[in-house]
Amino acid sequence: MRLRVFASGSKGNCLAVSSGASSILVDLGLSCRETLARMKACAFDPSRLAGVLFTHDHADHCSGAATFRKRFPSVPFYANGATADAVEARSGVSGGWKLFETASSFDAGGFSVTAFSVPHDAADTVGYLISDGEKNLFVATDFGCVTSSVRDAFSRADAAVLESNHDMALLSGSNRPWSLKQRIAGRSGHLSNDGAADLVRSAASPRLKILLLAHLSEECNASRLALETAKEACSAAGLADIPVEALSQNEPSRLYVF
Repeated sequence: MRLRVFASGSKGNCLAVSSGASSILVDLGLSCRETLARMKACAFDPSRLAGVLFTHDHADHCSGAATFRKRFPSVPFYANGATADAVEARSGVSGGWKLFETASSFDAGGFSVTAFSVPHDAADTVGYLISDGEKNLFVATDFGCVTSSVRDAFSRADAAVLESNHDMALLSGSNRPWSLKQRIAGRSGHLSNDGAADLVRSAASPRLKILLLAHLSEECNASRLALETAKEACSAAGLADIPVEALSQNEPSRLYVF
């Protein structure tokens, strides 16, 4: 499997997973123009896409959906019913959905995809475990606390894109309104560096070969802090030698092959 993350953060999220000749996207949170520009910079051909999976309806995950649909009308969109309805209401995109039930598995572009529920304040947020039959990619970028379904999916991952949104001390000391701090740190908000580390320590298996930290807050986190915390957790889990990297909001990642 091959993975390229085009953007990760509160201003837009999008990644591509490929195996053989097939590719799918997870989320379209950048403008269509910016998404295509980053694809071009990475020599990624959008014409080969077999689908787009949506995790939820917040703007940083679906704001490019309507224009992308106009440019590529034959590319199906995958979501559960509540998310599809909410994305349509937010973006104006309509039709062309392939609907699934949360906590189910389905085929998307030759991949076997399991959608698992995650606690986040949107219509029906999910994470994904994406498999090509040999390797599994875990993607969960917006959730406030670890549940049994999150832990189970993470334990099966060969590579993981895992939220590590904020450092609790930086969040607490920020100038953000108290209500926003409560939302972010709440059970349906965003996972902290410590929360991500706890998941790694409790659920990572020896098959995990790549850990990518996602959705880092530009105000309430720092790559150094997130990486230090995650690497300590990997060492505690017996995975001291695996690459641990922080994803960027502003530029695409390197190509990961696993």
